[in-house]
Amino acid sequence: MEFVKCLGRPEEFYNLLRFQMGGRRKVIPKMDQDSLSSSLKTCYKYLNQTSRSFAAVIEALDGEMRHAVCIFYLVLRALDTLEDDMTISIEKKVPLLHNFHSYLYEPDWRYMESKEKDRQVLEDFPTYCHYVAGLVGIGLSRLFSASELEDPLVGEDRECANSMGLFLQKTNIIRDYLEDHREGREFWPQEVWGKYVKKLGDFAKPQNIDSAVQCLNELITNALHHIPDVITYLSRLRNQSVFNFCAIPQVMAIATLAACYNNQQVFKGVVKIRKGQAVTLMMDATNMPAVKAIIYQYMEEIYHRIPSSDPSSGKTRQIISTIRTQNLPNCQLISRSHYSPLYLSFVMLLAALSWQYLSTLSQVTEDYVQTGEH
Repeated sequence: MEFVKCLGRPEEFYNLLRFQMGGRRKVIPKMDQDSLSSSLKTCYKYLNQTSRSFAAVIEALDGEMRHAVCIFYLVLRALDTLEDDMTISIEKKVPLLHNFHSYLYEPDWRYMESKEKDRQVLEDFPTYCHYVAGLVGIGLSRLFSASELEDPLVGEDRECANSMGLFLQKTNIIRDYLEDHREGREFWPQEVWGKYVKKLGDFAKPQNIDSAVQCLNELITNALHHIPDVITYLSRLRNQSVFNFCAIPQVMAIATLAACYNNQQVFKGVVKIRKGQAVTLMMDATNMPAVKAIIYQYMEEIYHRIPSSDPSSGKTRQIISTIRTQNLPNCQLISRSHYSPLYLSFVMLLAALSWQYLSTLSQVTEDYVQTGEH
């Protein structure tokens, strides 16, 4: 099905096919599970249950850095889950948070009193994003520098590291409006949505769709202000595995914001980038020139969709103009083929079907041989 969706996009088709045929391992090498201790195997099991996408880039890190980031991420996710649970009273929550570090050494410690389906309302958007995402970026940056895989400046520049986390967090919050609304969670900042409606849930009503999109565009414009720091941060990285780990989620977020911008579907269903698009980003975002080209591509996509009547249109154009000044190449990523899209797609579909046929034939043959041996 994913191959069929990419028929009109030869670049994505090519990368999806290449990814399926082994290209994945060039970007995200397979981790040797057999060499792990039982406790580390448990950590990676929980990591994959928590976030498959983040688990993939963590497992691609070099050596011991991989394990350190895995544990760091799991601990912070546990803290984040506890902090986000609005059913826990302040009197009980604050001591839990203060003592959480000691619970890490108690294998039998559990917290079973959560009722996370209860309504959650966010009151301080910037502070929340800093604590749940900005501090993650700062902590990871200090790990990269302490390991000497990266220069000390990477860990010292808290502002850029904070922006790396905030950009991802804000993108997730913007994209997940409808899912959060249905689950009784409110993460969009009231100082923004309060300009348009009396209640955040009103955006899900068809009669408020114009106001909803205007609020959406204002939030996306706010998130775009982190991109200059993202470019600065990524340009300082030297270790390839660290670069991939940091760059891939950022370009995914940029593509997601471009898909969400001025898009009514955010309030009606799910907005996400295509699998072929995601694979292309993963395969391409392995060096700074390519990352800059990707950023340029999606900034231009947003720029050309800015409605002249949108209240935030001037600010959106202004931040995109600022991003353009950061030595972004005036071009899109170069296509890997000069053949027509239709011809190339046909050839790739034929190759994909042939590969699938040979894989199936090989498996059937192997099963037959094993049956004969038994």
